[in-house]
Parts: sequence; structure tokens; C-alpha cells
Amino acid sequence: MTNGRDIPQGKSLGDLGREASWFLTHTLIAVLMLASVIVVLSLNHPDPDSANPKLLATILAALVPMLGGAIVTRLLQNDIAPYTWISGLVIFSIVCVWVLDLPTGKGLCENCGAVEKLWRTFFTFHHGSGLMGGDGLLIGTWLPLSMISYAIGAKFAMDPY
Repeated sequence: MTNGRDIPQGKSLGDLGREASWFLTHTLIAVLMLASVIVVLSLNHPDPDSANPKLLATILAALVPMLGGAIVTRLLQNDIAPYTWISGLVIFSIVCVWVLDLPTGKGLCENCGAVEKLWRTFFTFHHGSGLMGGDGLLIGTWLPLSMISYAIGAKFAMDPY
């Protein structure tokens, strides 16, 4: 599955450093786009128990970074932006391990198995697990989703067909 580009093998330390800094820059841009979505939505003071604001935030956490990734990649013409999904996957993996290690108690997903514990923490709008202080959607879903969708938008901007 080659895409016609040569991948240079003998990169200098400076080249690797520049690629790493671009990777971190694109990851930070994706996080800032998510932060802007959260700030704009929080200005309306949504009901924390309602599912509609959470659903809207989930949709915007995907669409805004995707559009932003496409725009930034078009402007910068940087080959590193489509690899931002790796940051999202790493953060999601770390948060999953953290949630699985959290203690449960009465009312906090007391008899949940591992899959149900993760599902109720990250993907349920009603009757969540109560773990992570209710921030499972923000840290475990929206943050990785913003990075993954940023990478998708960047990839579409690089290869429009």
C-alpha cells in the first residue's frame, strides 16, 4: 500500500526534531479547537444532566477540528498533520487504563465489568459510570475524537481524491 511518496531512511536529528515539534504543534492545535468548542458551548450554560448538549458537543468535537485540520494543512502544506490521530489513540489508551484502575463503589458502576465500565464512562450520555468525576466524555471521548478528526481533515486536505 504505497502512496507514491518515498520515505527517507537517513533523517538527521534536526529533521526528526522538526517533525516532532510539528506533531506536537498539530496536536496542540486540535486541543485548542476542542477548547474553543467547549468554551462556546459553555457560554450557553447547558444543563449537565441533559443529553442534547453532550450530543452537540460530541458532533462539534469531531467537525470543528476536522475542518480546522483541513484548513491548517492547506495553509501550511505539512506532511505531519495527518499523523495526529496517534496522539488521540495514545491518550484514549492511557485514559482507558486509568478508568479501569479506578475503584468503584455504591452508585459508581458497582458491578460493572471492564467493557461496561469503559462504555458507561466514555460513550453514555445518561446513567454514566460516575467515574472520573463525570469528565469521561471530555477527557476520554472528546479529546481523542478531536485529534483523530483533525488528522482526518488534514488527510482530506492533502489527498482530496
